[in-house]
Amino acid sequence: MWEIKKFKELSTKELFDIYKLRQKVFVLEQTRLYKEVDDIDLEAFHIFKYLDDELVAYARVFKEDDHISFGRVVTDNSHRGSGLGKSLMHEVLGFIKRNFPGSRIEIEAQSYVQEFYEKFNFTRVGDEFLFNTTPHVKMILQM
Repeated sequence: MWEIKKFKELSTKELFDIYKLRQKVFVLEQTRLYKEVDDIDLEAFHIFKYLDDELVAYARVFKEDDHISFGRVVTDNSHRGSGLGKSLMHEVLGFIKRNFPGSRIEIEAQSYVQEFYEKFNFTRVGDEFLFNTTPHVKMILQM
């Protein structure tokens, strides 16, 4: 079952597990040194799933200027290829559709996952750029 919580609703264990998974993937696996925990966490909706008491997938959704965005989309490496990422995206997009109907969604995706987001009808806009030392692309979806 997917859980959706604001920052203040997260238990200390959930927050610890979220930061642990994000650090494991975005900092250690991808060998990137950057400010992984940021102020967006305080305002975001956190969408996550546990299996057998292990956090296995996570994303955060937040309002940004005139659009909605999401990021830190992650599946634990022990569960990749199982369809969990696709399930997470359906949960994220469903949440946005229910809570921010008609909103434009803009994301900054790591370039290597561009095709993944295209499967959900995202369109790349503009040139590739570096964000925290990693190639990214801007992608848009109109709900």
